[in-house]
Amino acid sequence: MRLKIGIIYGVLIWIITHLVFSVTHPIIDAYTVNSNLILVLFIIIVSGFFSILYIREINKNEVLEGLFGGILFAIIDIVLDLVFFVIPNNHNILISNYTTHILLISVMLITIPTFLGYLAQINIELK
Repeated sequence: MRLKIGIIYGVLIWIITHLVFSVTHPIIDAYTVNSNLILVLFIIIVSGFFSILYIREINKNEVLEGLFGGILFAIIDIVLDLVFFVIPNNHNILISNYTTHILLISVMLITIPTFLGYLAQINIELK
């Protein structure tokens, strides 16, 4: 497990998705469902990108490494949400329904690297 690079990628995933959400949320403020959809799409794109970077250098046990990386990304997301939004009581649209938010984000952050690890393990021959 590449812990140091996993922590860096986890923090970058959190920062980029929250920056994108902060920029796009005022534009789509009237449509809460659409702004949450935009956040989900950016989390899929950003976590997919960093998951590929995380798994790219691994040559064995890609699925297990992807699972460990996804769990690490989810833990980092929860800790940073707690530190910056929940404990200081900063009101944010994401924190208004925090249980749903954390479940959705955790499932995505765990399944995306695991699935990409599975895909990295497959040998495909195109004819």
